[in-house]
Amino acid sequence: MLSYSSYMLMAVAALLVTCHALPKCPEVPGLPGVPGLPGRDDLKGQARLPGLIGPSGSLLGPPGRDILPYLPGLPDSLDTELHNVLVNLKHRLCRLEGVLALNGKIREVGEKIFASNGKKVDFGSAVKSCEEAGGTIASPMNEEENKAILSIVQQYNQYAYLGIKEGETSGQFKYINGMPLNYTKWHQYEPNGKGTEKCVEMYTDGSWNDKKCNLYRLTICEF
Repeated sequence: MLSYSSYMLMAVAALLVTCHALPKCPEVPGLPGVPGLPGRDDLKGQARLPGLIGPSGSLLGPPGRDILPYLPGLPDSLDTELHNVLVNLKHRLCRLEGVLALNGKIREVGEKIFASNGKKVDFGSAVKSCEEAGGTIASPMNEEENKAILSIVQQYNQYAYLGIKEGETSGQFKYINGMPLNYTKWHQYEPNGKGTEKCVEMYTDGSWNDKKCNLYRLTICEF
């Protein structure tokens, strides 16, 4: 059987992955979960949190996706202790997120968080920096997200690269994950690079311009 510390590490890792998708800052203690399946030696399984989205018939009770992986049985005392640790960790993470937002370090839109390290680098380096931080380069998919990125651009008064590049066909731009654009904010007469300007930058008015990828622009990531 896994040690208690192993259970803790697994559960905390799962919580961090799904933290932003959960409701903001629950009161402590949080909502009680539904008991899990019986574990080894007929010990009670780990408590489960209500699901969010997904097919009906989930073990969580309400239809939804598993927030935490199912862990084999734990004694009642450890089961309750683990649940309380996770609820308190979620609460502390939400408080930290609120402090960052209050101090203008992040911008939140829907389930996305936008942030910048204040550094100006070329496009490839910006993508790498965001990936190393656990995110991706900022890619606005609607007007609200574009405005959130714009607020960071205006804060630093620097143009910023976006997660958009020109495809093989001249003049056709896509998100860097290959998906077609579902929203655009091109500056007047842009894009006009005709295959010579593969990347996209945001001006300080929020409009877009196609640009070469080797210039230094502000790094803005999304998480």
